[in-house]
Amino acid sequence: MTHQHPASSDEATVPSGHSGAFQFVAELAEEVSRGRVELPSFPDVAVRVRKVLADEQVSNEQIARVVGSDAGLAARVFTLANSVALNRGGRNVSELKTAVNRIGHNNVRTAAVSFAIAQLRRAAELRHIAKELEGLWQEATMVAALAYAIGSRANKINADECMLAGLLHNVGKIYILARANRHGNLFKDAGTLAQVIRDWHSNVGKAIVENWGFPEHISEAVAEHENIDRNAGHPDVTDVLTVAVMMAGFAGHEADLELNMQGVKAFWRLELDNDKCVHIMNGCTEEIAALRMALGD
Repeated sequence: MTHQHPASSDEATVPSGHSGAFQFVAELAEEVSRGRVELPSFPDVAVRVRKVLADEQVSNEQIARVVGSDAGLAARVFTLANSVALNRGGRNVSELKTAVNRIGHNNVRTAAVSFAIAQLRRAAELRHIAKELEGLWQEATMVAALAYAIGSRANKINADECMLAGLLHNVGKIYILARANRHGNLFKDAGTLAQVIRDWHSNVGKAIVENWGFPEHISEAVAEHENIDRNAGHPDVTDVLTVAVMMAGFAGHEADLELNMQGVKAFWRLELDNDKCVHIMNGCTEEIAALRMALGD
């Protein structure tokens, strides 16, 4: 599961005989190093949300005004605010400012990301990879919901940030798939594409998350969550993301998780044994389903 992410095109492992793959990887390396990683059709309102939330003194009223400028985003904020996971009291809110207050700034960011990626999945220029994008989105919402469930049961970890990291963890894969369209012949070879994605998605994902102005520890989690030997002084968002991705991968095969979690330091730091993991995977199904629905289909 662990691997070193190549820092440059020279270090990337690409199957021999694929000069096109080297060219593509070289382009990726250049884009990452120059910070030119951008996805198509990122909606203006999501950019405005990012900008308004960059001001730590911003009021909930100001945030609500930006969110309210787009009916689709506003609907997503309401759905999150009234979901089983975030609406513990069972009292639904109908005023946007109250919804923003209930879910907090990180979850407004999460709502904006889920809204933006939903728009992205419908973009005309990405229609050819609609099926792959749908699969990645289902994976992202599952990991995000599991990360929230894990984070909310851990000490001194912000569960909202864990959910945001979960939603963003495979955005590098979306970018690589979107860019691969320019190298049509190369990617008739599914094995080569899979290898480029495997080697590069974390680095590319980190660059995108940095570009979108998210905090450093979120981009770090996206970059490092597959490094199972990572050392950390205390449990953090990256640990939660590592565990959530593994749990998502073994959903329905819980017996295999116990074997695969051996030696993964994130489980040890979060004090998670197999019983606790199975409880989260099987005992929190309503919470996880509600969050996935709130994040959007």
